[in-house]
Amino acid sequence: MRCWLTGGALCASMLMCVAGNAQERAPTMLAIFAHPDDELVVAPALADAAADGVEVTVIYATSGDAGPGVSDFEKGAELAAAREAEALCSSRALGLKEPVFLGYGDGTLWEQAQSKDGAASPLEAELSALIESYGPASIITWGPDGGYGHADHRMVSALVTEIVQRIDHDPTAPLVLFPAIENGTLPPVPEMQRWATTDPKLINARAEYDEAELARAAEAAKCHATQFDDATRAGMVPLFDQSIWAGAVKFRRAFP
Repeated sequence: MRCWLTGGALCASMLMCVAGNAQERAPTMLAIFAHPDDELVVAPALADAAADGVEVTVIYATSGDAGPGVSDFEKGAELAAAREAEALCSSRALGLKEPVFLGYGDGTLWEQAQSKDGAASPLEAELSALIESYGPASIITWGPDGGYGHADHRMVSALVTEIVQRIDHDPTAPLVLFPAIENGTLPPVPEMQRWATTDPKLINARAEYDEAELARAAEAAKCHATQFDDATRAGMVPLFDQSIWAGAVKFRRAFP
């Protein structure tokens, strides 16, 4: 894996990107998302990190119990179990550690966000404890746009950012990266026109991938059978490879 940071610093790995300088870090990465299948937007980067010997773990705030997708499942525990199995399949396809499921209600993370009775308060506490326990060098999570404005995505982004901004930003603080789709690279697919894009001047980290890592991403996409029909699962990664990725998954750093 290679990444390019603002100022032209070239790093051998995303885990060595600290304040624009190359510095060796512990080989641990967290990808913190709201739902199973969220990881697909950065799948080649996760596969690449794992191939470099990084211990990559995906943490899901919800198990997607309210999103039956194209399946015949009703909302609820049975759907959640199916989606957890799909997420495990995806992590294995990408060469990652087994995922962590926090089990919050799909579509509820934003409710009563200011109240201790809402999901945000206990979720923040759990995420904070996990980040402290894992001690990751890098965290990938949704940016403030939530990809396409999804409220659960935005809440996960806000909580992870809030947690990390409290950490003493010496060399032990994790690097937080938001997926970034460069302006003008969205494919001509109606469903993707809602996705947020980013000024290329703000994109300051890129994770290149090879054919093997792209193939792993394609296998991961095939896992999410409840969410996408066969044609979509087969075509998603080639579509992203030819448009929003184009040889490198792009990111922007959450903090300078």
